[in-house]
This record gives sequence, C-alpha cells and structure tokens, in this order.
Amino acid sequence: MIKHIVMWRLKDSVHGNDRATNARLIKDMLEALQGRIPGLLKIEVGMDYSATETSADLVLVSEFESRAALDAYQIHDAHKAVVPFIKEAASERRLVDYEI
Repeated sequence: MIKHIVMWRLKDSVHGNDRATNARLIKDMLEALQGRIPGLLKIEVGMDYSATETSADLVLVSEFESRAALDAYQIHDAHKAVVPFIKEAASERRLVDYEI
C-alpha cells in the first residue's frame, strides 16, 4: 500500500477568492475524487487552523493499493481536472510518497 501526502500553502487571493475560500473549494474537489479513481482506497483533506509561519494551509492524505495505482491516479481525468485550480491557488507544494 502507498501513502501519498501533499501539503500546500495558498496564495492570499486567486480565482477571485480569498485563501480560506480556495482552501474549502480545493478540499471539496479532492474529496469528490473518492470512489471515482480505481486503486484510490482513502482520501482525507485537512485545513490548517493554526495559521503559523511554518504551517501549510491544506494537507491531502491518501492511500493507494500500489505504486501503479498512484501512477494511474496522477493521469486520471478526474484528478487532472482539479490540478490547474490547485496549481494556480498554491504558492508552495510539498509531498511525500511512501510504502506502508
């Protein structure tokens, strides 16, 4: 099994929305992927409340059956549909993929 964890810091304003609105929209978009992509076992999106200098605004914690399932997720149309919105809203992105 593979864990795929991504954290984003968001820009103050983009897409005509403030940071908090974009965080909620991204959370909804990512959570809507559950059940739509083969091999994606679990998806959880958390919004930071601490708002510290070192915190990210959003975290995605997802689990996949295998590395092949994670690779397929990356190119799946449902995932690719949300990527442009997130890329434009994000000022920074960090990720970790590991086997469990």
